[in-house]
Amino acid sequence: MTIFFRLTVIVCLLTTVNAFARKTVFITSPDTKIKVWLSTDNNGLYYRVAYKGILMVDTSRMNISFKEGGPFNNNLIFTSATREKLTEDYGLIIGKTSKVHSESNRIIVSVAEQSGPARMLDIEIRIFDDGAAFRYVIPKQDHWTTNVNVTDETDSFNLTQNPVVTALLRENYTTSHEGLYTKIDLNHLRADTLMDMPALFEFPNNLYMAITEAGLHDYAGMYLMKHNGVIESRLSPLPHQTEIKVKATLPHNSPWRVMMISDQPGAFIESNILTNLSEPCKIKDISWLKPGKTTFPWWNGDVVPDTINAPGNNYVTNMYYVDFCAKYGIEYHSVVEYGLHEWYVNDGAGFQPGPHADPSKAVPGLDMQQICDSAAKKGVGIRVWVHFYALYPKLEETFAQYEKWGIKGLMCDFMDRDDQEMVNMQEEILQKAAEHHLHIQFHGAYKPTGESRTWPNEFTREGTLNYENDKWSNWVTPDADINIAFTRLLAGSTDYHLGGFRAASPGQFKIHYTRPFVMGTRCHMLAMYIVLENALGMVCDDPVAYIGQPGFEFIQKVPTTWDETHVIDAKPGGWLAIARRKGNDWYIGAITNHDSRTITKAFDFLPEGNYTAEIWSDAPSSDPDLNHLVKQVKNVTKSTVMTMLLASGGGQVMHLYPGPH
Repeated sequence: MTIFFRLTVIVCLLTTVNAFARKTVFITSPDTKIKVWLSTDNNGLYYRVAYKGILMVDTSRMNISFKEGGPFNNNLIFTSATREKLTEDYGLIIGKTSKVHSESNRIIVSVAEQSGPARMLDIEIRIFDDGAAFRYVIPKQDHWTTNVNVTDETDSFNLTQNPVVTALLRENYTTSHEGLYTKIDLNHLRADTLMDMPALFEFPNNLYMAITEAGLHDYAGMYLMKHNGVIESRLSPLPHQTEIKVKATLPHNSPWRVMMISDQPGAFIESNILTNLSEPCKIKDISWLKPGKTTFPWWNGDVVPDTINAPGNNYVTNMYYVDFCAKYGIEYHSVVEYGLHEWYVNDGAGFQPGPHADPSKAVPGLDMQQICDSAAKKGVGIRVWVHFYALYPKLEETFAQYEKWGIKGLMCDFMDRDDQEMVNMQEEILQKAAEHHLHIQFHGAYKPTGESRTWPNEFTREGTLNYENDKWSNWVTPDADINIAFTRLLAGSTDYHLGGFRAASPGQFKIHYTRPFVMGTRCHMLAMYIVLENALGMVCDDPVAYIGQPGFEFIQKVPTTWDETHVIDAKPGGWLAIARRKGNDWYIGAITNHDSRTITKAFDFLPEGNYTAEIWSDAPSSDPDLNHLVKQVKNVTKSTVMTMLLASGGGQVMHLYPGPH
């Protein structure tokens, strides 16, 4: 993967420090629509952000504090500023597009204290056409200890015009990031409550901002909070104390604090700003990386046919799913558990690791070598589920054993933290997994921050409410899906337990641990394979639920990675229609909330020429069975205007390929 850089450097070095000390630094996006001002006053650093001449972020603080010397705000001056235009082209294995062209303007401002500890650091700001980002760059310096402790980073985002907030509120920093989103205007948002990221802010006049972070590496995860009427950041503290957030050895950088900005909410779903701000790929040989779809029998309750011999953690049960994968083109089968006991040796209860848990050893009666060998002969890869706290103490020996067996990847679960220690442990897992040719699916984990560019063996991660909750609650509704699409999805690949084929309305829905229901229509479920970015899409219902069922043929053919993404139509909280390209084929998915609606759009994103469109639509409203759908085949061109009729909680999918019908 070759990366090209073109840098145009203009260095602004002032003749005297005092002449520069009182200046305001100004930078714009390449298209000049986004403008950022950075300055200092008696309280330290502050910035402002405008879009198309409208002030969206008024005077806001850049606040970072250290145990060694306290807050960095003592009589600050700018000593230099370096401006650059950055142009970069790179490839992605995991993402919404396979080739990225990135342009941004960057300024690095050196800031020094004129009293107190006399420390210095750099503020690096990058402005893209779809957002702005800043970070702290802390150099090694003679008059400051090499090892420093960050006690706070309370950056503020003083948003103007009382925007409407869509955010996941959290009680504390120990969280799986699963819950229902709150939508409320900023003035009425609950104060001093943690907000997960990304969070969406809808301003008047159809302006939008989403706040999140990129390049989270050797640092604490960030949250938001309304404090004294202003949005501020909060860092996740290191375990067993509350004072220290980050232990750093200088030089050290913070992650990027990112503000996506646009007058089109769909622009955030198309944006590659998080991977633009992340480090290039660290895996030299990427030929073994094979994204695809996977079974996940735990979700359906390990359903097997009545005729099978001795169902359980054994060869015959897993081969039933392997044979299904081989026949219907599903790339992976996940070995998880049976009878509420993991596939690996564990003396704990409730899937929690006991003192002798060993994920490198299968339970008696389960020959993993035999399963991997048999699956490989059928062209199916084997994946496994592992509890993080069983895996991490035995990381190297476990991954070596998996590689020996021929396992292709794993879901690592139950981390529920994003402090600096956990962030570093996850990166270590990705690094060692790459050494053993294993892909990773993080579950019970925090949001992505662009690391799929750096470690593309991370196929997906959770960090959101999803259909696994249908086994014990009625929380996951079409409305929840829409909210997640405009928040969590903005961060990247979203693990979601897709594929439930027992669709129900809210009145029909019942909680079943085995063979769960899903809320919304079957077409809504099909569309989620396109709406979500997810390099490891699950096919998590049992084989009998799929075989011979309308719509399954779409799941068989839909890709999990994309060459191009276009948002056709979008309204936060309402609906979303996305077109994604793989090769010469296009896949379109549209979902709505609890309201039925009609979306009318032209296919103007298509190249010239004729296309055949295979269309799966919701059944007429007179049909009470939400599993029913209607399939049509039509000829289309880029000038064709298509009307999408979406039922309540419904959806529509299309597969477009070159040539007339």
